[in-house]
Amino acid sequence: MLGTAAFGDLDALFFAAFPVFTSARSSWGFAQSAAKSRTDWRVRAQGFWGPALAKQETLVSGMAGRYAEALFALAQETGATDQVAADLAQFLGLIESSANLARFVKSPVFTAAEQVRALGAILDKAEIGGAAAKFLKLIASKRRLFAVEDMIRDFNILNDHAKGLARASVTVAEPLKDEHVEALKAALLEVAGGKSVEIDVKVDPAIIGGLIVQLGSRMIDSSLKTKLNSIRTRMKEVG
Repeated sequence: MLGTAAFGDLDALFFAAFPVFTSARSSWGFAQSAAKSRTDWRVRAQGFWGPALAKQETLVSGMAGRYAEALFALAQETGATDQVAADLAQFLGLIESSANLARFVKSPVFTAAEQVRALGAILDKAEIGGAAAKFLKLIASKRRLFAVEDMIRDFNILNDHAKGLARASVTVAEPLKDEHVEALKAALLEVAGGKSVEIDVKVDPAIIGGLIVQLGSRMIDSSLKTKLNSIRTRMKEVG
């Protein structure tokens, strides 16, 4: 599997292998095998928009949420959630590392056939296959590639929820000591009600002694303020 660092020739791939980036639209066709693969995937994916899915707790919404739910349901059925999550994370990393790829997935200029063709070459080079690759080609064929980052985000939300994992973003004025990180985890775990909490700590001296916590998609609420104030006090005493 290629990492983003080893994918520095993405630009060359676009400009050399796909002249659509330097000329008017190309007339690319779908290979019969690729078309059949997309058809098989579409039939399976559509089957998950049904009563069983409607019974799940609403964690995601909108078009991106529906596609993410379909992919997640299939990944669960095949026991491939970790692999799909890893492949999607790798693809997201490629988007973040290549301005051309970022423009490509957002651009309305290219036809569905052009996007699927280019995407197939990129996925092959990155060694991304299986359900994730079929999903990415499907959304390209459905003219939904522009929302792929939101779909990946929603897939991760569903995957984290299934694992009982909560993610928190913590911004502090200076690096936290280990005991402070553990105290934060314990406090957040109590509020999140999950099995585990992962904390992403960012240092921003501009907040001057503050502590900003975001749990999932929401800023921390009043139920945790007392605990956080206690942790702030302990930080001052130790520091």
